[in-house]
Amino acid sequence: MDFQAPAIDFMVLQPLLWVAGAGMLIMLLDLLFAADRVRRAAPIVAMIGLFGGLITSVALWNSNRAAFSVAGGPPMVLADNFAVAFNVILAITGILTVLLSVDYLRRTGHDRPEFYILMLLSLSGMMLMGMANDLILIFLALELLSIPLYIMAGLAWPRPDSEESAMKYFVLGAFSSAIFVFGIALTYGAAGTTSLPGIVAALGAGGIPLLAVAGAALILTGFGFKIAAAPFHMWTPDVYEGAPTVVTAFMSVGSKVGGFAALLRILLVALPALGETWTTAVAVLATLTLLVGNLLAIVQPNIKRMLGYSSIAHAGYILIAVAASARNPDGISAALFYLFAYAFTNLGAFAVVVALEMREQEGVLLDDYKGLGKRYPWIAICMAFFMLSLTGIPPTGGFAAKFFVFRTAIEADLLWLTLVGVVTSVISGYYYLRVVFLMYMYDGEREMALRPALIAAVTVAAVATLLLGLMPGVWFDLARQAIISSVQAVAGG
Repeated sequence: MDFQAPAIDFMVLQPLLWVAGAGMLIMLLDLLFAADRVRRAAPIVAMIGLFGGLITSVALWNSNRAAFSVAGGPPMVLADNFAVAFNVILAITGILTVLLSVDYLRRTGHDRPEFYILMLLSLSGMMLMGMANDLILIFLALELLSIPLYIMAGLAWPRPDSEESAMKYFVLGAFSSAIFVFGIALTYGAAGTTSLPGIVAALGAGGIPLLAVAGAALILTGFGFKIAAAPFHMWTPDVYEGAPTVVTAFMSVGSKVGGFAALLRILLVALPALGETWTTAVAVLATLTLLVGNLLAIVQPNIKRMLGYSSIAHAGYILIAVAASARNPDGISAALFYLFAYAFTNLGAFAVVVALEMREQEGVLLDDYKGLGKRYPWIAICMAFFMLSLTGIPPTGGFAAKFFVFRTAIEADLLWLTLVGVVTSVISGYYYLRVVFLMYMYDGEREMALRPALIAAVTVAAVATLLLGLMPGVWFDLARQAIISSVQAVAGG
């Protein structure tokens, strides 16, 4: 059989090339120049790469381009609106992470270019997760996402809890990757291909084999780890607490966005024939995730652990939209809108945590937030706004996101799941509003390390959260546009 080179369109790969290329450029500079010069240049190069990835992603909107197809077969990489929307979220996540990191890394003694190299490489894996149109490529993207994160969790060595967090993340991540690969193998056995359009064509031609059901279950289990869904959440609180705070901020948003991007594409493009089966499974998973995340967050005295359990809970709200999406196409749009609002809100909250952490692992208790309302009024207002958004109180992006999620679930006849979401949202108000109560009802003496980059990150996140709350319809329509043409293009590709 003659070898046929795949059709390559480098325009499709531009966002990845900008982001991964910036990481490799910092690696090269680290070899050629003095350490001090590289430390100063690394965040600048990272920002150039991230803005390049953001601009080229936006330029691909409505292009529906594809790459790496052989002999007229389905392409392996897509730049449809679905992938573009997720790439925009991820590029913004990277930009805000760099703003959080510049002063924090110097202050805590971890100012090494390796942080930016690993972050950019992991981010390129997250982008590839949403662009991949083949299970093998999704697995490669998953490993590119994960391996740098394992190392980043341990960047605070020789601090024992940082080393412990890296080891726990690595061991459990290896198990989840093995489960995911086993799911791919079973799906291949059922469909005879790993291409997503090929799988849907094979499974739609006849009855659903048991192998396909087992494969879908294992794939969902593997992604459950990445998105921190219960009962696959065990690593989350310990890793969030032990890792450097900027790593925790990046991981809490980036890995969730990348994981949901691939999960949505697999479930809705490759496995729609199993829709009723995985709808039930995802709904049960969402219920368990909401209960575990919100109830355990109540008793946490450490804000990083609290936000860790909060991250678990928000995975549950997004899973409500995923469960509804099999019956209501707007479920995917609701999930995309929720991730957009969550990215700004969560990164903004972590920016305040970074500012209060004068020295590593100091200033991370809830009691350290006492009196911030009097001493730092602007930062306290922003933190209160982020807490209200995470709770789901108007006029914030978090309220609009939950409204769209609950509406799509009701339209999909998942009223019981909506009730679980509403009740757990009320429960979450206790631990989120406790932070606001401490800031304004007590006196305190804790100082904050406020620098221009950090203030800019807080301000951008607060303004974006407000705009998403005041004009949700505009952004939801964009999310809907990102889905309609994309699902049709992939299914037909």
